[in-house]
Amino acid sequence: MLAIFESTLPIFLLVILGMILKRLPLIDQKVWPGLEQIAYWFLYPALLFISIYNADFGGLRLDAMLVALLLSIAIMAALLALLWPVLKRSGLVAVNEYSSVFQTAIRWNGFMALAIAQKLFPPAGSAVVALVMAVIIIPINVFSVFVVTKFADSEANWGRIVRTMALNPLILAAFLAILLRFAPFRLYDPINETLILVANAALGMGLMTIGAGLRIADVASLRFPLWLPVVLKLAIFPLILITLAWSFGLEGAQLEYLALCAAVPTAMNGYFLARQLGGDAELYAAVTTLQTALSFFSIPAVLAITAQLTSG
Repeated sequence: MLAIFESTLPIFLLVILGMILKRLPLIDQKVWPGLEQIAYWFLYPALLFISIYNADFGGLRLDAMLVALLLSIAIMAALLALLWPVLKRSGLVAVNEYSSVFQTAIRWNGFMALAIAQKLFPPAGSAVVALVMAVIIIPINVFSVFVVTKFADSEANWGRIVRTMALNPLILAAFLAILLRFAPFRLYDPINETLILVANAALGMGLMTIGAGLRIADVASLRFPLWLPVVLKLAIFPLILITLAWSFGLEGAQLEYLALCAAVPTAMNGYFLARQLGGDAELYAAVTTLQTALSFFSIPAVLAITAQLTSG
């Protein structure tokens, strides 16, 4: 447990550094949106591409891993759908709050998972995380857009949404990496090395931009809509995915890779979706901050428990 905690500590220190830098009068506030755009359109796609392209998937049961992952997402979405009538009757969650509860319980911060995987696991761990990101981007976004649109009572331009997802730089980068893995030629070495350097920069900058987007004042609230997705994302979802993966016969490092994917907090990109389609963006930001803060403790705990399971 202590070894895992110390290995993940640098990741969270970078998040905290981003939070501090955002609040110091040293850097123009206009810089942060630009950094986010550079990360989204170039750094993150390069990181995803190079992680998948250079990966050695030998010995991994990718079919069972991806089926377990997709099935766990479907189960979580179904659980959230079944919870809504209860939440509505009890008045614990308002209609305009539910879509943010849904999003923050089902989305995950793949770039934090990549950073931790590079610290804790061999290259195969980072590759699995990158592949998982590529596979689940579309279903998670489809679920999220549908729920936000339905509960915000807004008119979404589905044609534009489909085009946006189809042209998502992360999806395109992952597709290109998989395509080139089967090509009869190898990527020119200097280009490969350049993208590796870009990927290294992406992790540090990405973690600091995560920290810059967090809002500490939001975590003091005891509101039920704030804490429900925290429990669902940081406790229930890891339990579902690890149980499914275990039942499929996955064990050892493969189970630990999936446990990491399950344990990370939600991603900030759902905030922009909520803001654009009329969801509760403020609640989304508050939940993201709280999940990220608590994941500092929950991620080592989930990984330590999984390591105990895999060791017998």
